[in-house]
Amino acid sequence: MSDRISSDPTGAGDQWGSQAGFILATVGSAAGVGNVWRFSYVAGENGGGAFLVLYVLSVLLIGLPIIIAETAIGRALRHDHAPATRRLPKLRHWQFFRVLSVLSALAILSFYAVIAGWALRYLIGAVDGSLLRIASTGHGEFFARFIADPVEPVIWHAAMMAATVFIVIRGVQRGIETANRILLPALFAAVALLAVYGVTQDGAGAGLRFLFQPDWTVLGQPRVYLAAMGQAFFSLGVGMAIFVTFGGYMPQRQSVPVAALAIVAGDTLVAVLAGIAIFTTVFAYGTDPTAGPQLAFITLPHIFVALPGGRVLAVLFFALLVAGALTSMISLLEVPVAWCVQYTPWRRRQAALALGVLIFVLGLPSALGFGLLADIRWHGRGILDSVDFVASNFLLPLGGLLLLTIVGWRWGRAPATAAANLDGNRAAAPWYILIRWITPLLVLVILARGFLNG
Repeated sequence: MSDRISSDPTGAGDQWGSQAGFILATVGSAAGVGNVWRFSYVAGENGGGAFLVLYVLSVLLIGLPIIIAETAIGRALRHDHAPATRRLPKLRHWQFFRVLSVLSALAILSFYAVIAGWALRYLIGAVDGSLLRIASTGHGEFFARFIADPVEPVIWHAAMMAATVFIVIRGVQRGIETANRILLPALFAAVALLAVYGVTQDGAGAGLRFLFQPDWTVLGQPRVYLAAMGQAFFSLGVGMAIFVTFGGYMPQRQSVPVAALAIVAGDTLVAVLAGIAIFTTVFAYGTDPTAGPQLAFITLPHIFVALPGGRVLAVLFFALLVAGALTSMISLLEVPVAWCVQYTPWRRRQAALALGVLIFVLGLPSALGFGLLADIRWHGRGILDSVDFVASNFLLPLGGLLLLTIVGWRWGRAPATAAANLDGNRAAAPWYILIRWITPLLVLVILARGFLNG
C-alpha cells in the first residue's frame, strides 16, 4: 500500500486490519515499562493500596476522557469531511499540539530506549545464566558498573532502537499490528505467570495486603495524589498524539468508547498483575517495597538467585519488560514518523530511519549520564532523570491541556461527541463535562506539581 492517502491526515496511508488489531496496538502503546517497572516502585513509595485506588480514579478521570478525545480527533480527521472537522487542522491550538506531541515523543523515546536497553541486557543475562551467577550481594554493584560503562548501555540502547525502527518501517498492519499480536499476548502471559507464582509463595499474603488493603492514613499526604495522577498520565501515554495517530488508522465502523475502555482496562490489568507479581515476591523474601527505581534491576535479581526456578522467573520477568518496552517504543516512534510523512517529502522508510538515528543520538546523553556524563546535573537530577522529569511533568501535561482545549472548547460539542461515537449516548454529557472542566483542572495540578518540584 502507498505511504500516502490524500484524505489521511496522519499521512501514513494505512489502517488496522481489525478492531482487535487496533486495541492490541493501543494497549501495547500504554502497557510498557511504565506499568511494570515504574508503577511498582511508585506504588511502593506511596503506600500500596491507597495509591492503587487513586491511580484507578486518575485513569478514569484523566486517562479515559483524553484517550476518547484523542482517538476521536484522529478518526474524524481521516474519515469526516464536515466543515467542523476540516477546520481543526487550521486551529493554532492544533498546530501547537502536533509540534508539542512530536517533541514529547522524541524526548520520551530518547530516555525510554535507554531503560529498555537495560532490560534487554538483563534478559540476555537471565537467558545465559550470567545474571544469576552474580553473588547475591553484588547486583547493586553490577548494575552501577553496567550503567556507568562508556560503551555497553549505548550498544543495548542502539539494539532496542534498531528493533523499533525495523517494525515501524513495515507499516501499520505488517509492522505495528503484527508485532503487537505477538508481543502483547506474550506480555500478558508473562505477567500472569509471574503473578500466579507470586501468590503461591509463603508470605505472599503480606504483599497482597500491601497492594489491595489500603492504608487510608497516607491520603493525608498530597504527594500520593500527585504521584497517582502523574503515573496515570505517564503510563497511558496521553497528551502526545499516540491515540490521534492510531485513531487515524481506525476504520469508521469501530467504536471509540469501546476501544478506549479496552485500552484503560488492559493497561490497568498489566499494572495490577505486575504489582501482584513484584510485591508478593518482595514481601515473601522480606525486602523493601519502597526500594524505588532499583526494584527491578537490583532487588528482584537478588531474589531470583534464591528462588527455586529463579532463572526461568528472571527470563520471564525481563522478557516482560522488554516486550512491554518495545510495544511502547513502536507507538512513540510512529507519532513523529506519521508527522514527517504528512508534512515532509519523506516516505515511511526514510522517516523511520532518520528519526531512529536522531532519537539514538538524543538518547546518548541519557545512556552516558551515569558514567562519562555523571557530573552533569540539573536540580540534583542526572541527565536521564532530568529528561524524564521535563517530559512527564511539562510536555505531556501541556499536550493534554492543548488537546482538551481543542476538543472541549474549540471544536464544538456536536462534532466532538459525534466523532467520539457518543452522539445520543447518556455518557456524552459526563464525558463533555470531564474534558471541559474536571480533567483540565487535574492536569493543571500535575503541571503545578512539576513547577513546584522543578
